[in-house]
Amino acid sequence: MHTAHRTFSLAGHTVHRVDFAPETFTHADLLWLPHHAEFSHAAPKRKAEHLAGRIAAARALTAHGITAVPGIGSSGEPLWPAGFSGSISHTSRCALAVVSTNALTGIDGEIILPADEAEDVKDGIIGPAEEPLLRAAALPFAQALTLTFSAKESLFKALYPTVGEMMGFDCARVTALDDESLTLALARPLAGFEEGFTFRLPWLREGSMLITLLHSAPAASR
Repeated sequence: MHTAHRTFSLAGHTVHRVDFAPETFTHADLLWLPHHAEFSHAAPKRKAEHLAGRIAAARALTAHGITAVPGIGSSGEPLWPAGFSGSISHTSRCALAVVSTNALTGIDGEIILPADEAEDVKDGIIGPAEEPLLRAAALPFAQALTLTFSAKESLFKALYPTVGEMMGFDCARVTALDDESLTLALARPLAGFEEGFTFRLPWLREGSMLITLLHSAPAASR
């Protein structure tokens, strides 16, 4: 599969980006993965996206002096080497990965929703108290909603290793949004954090994609 790797910085953290051409994927490419057998029956699109994500993750680990490919957990989550945490995201042609030590880490990239689609899906992403804030933001509503979706995904990815269960979009609410960051407040206690605890997630735009990042010390270390 044809890929291109580069890095960029988001709030001081190095993000590894792998752009890939899924139409060039072959089943032999998947053999690079130690856990390739677990994807033997997956659709080619899914295989290509997963492979690109693991390539980005392996690049991120290499930057920390680790030669490894993250495994896959029972719920599909990446399994990182001891002492490291990380996160992977992908769209249909781009994968992102970031790796940290001793931190809650989550990254997510989303293609900006079309305006009409944003109106159709908003109730599944935000609650009534969040909508006025997004409507009042300097960004178009579709972009603000896409950012909120991405930020909540980054939060869920960061907290999942501690929580160990899937979380709905009502577990956190957006309380602030500007041209550099978005703030989420927990709607219930999670991962040792109290209800109302806030996380600030920096974001940036790359083309038609919005990217959010959560990097936080675990609750026990605060």
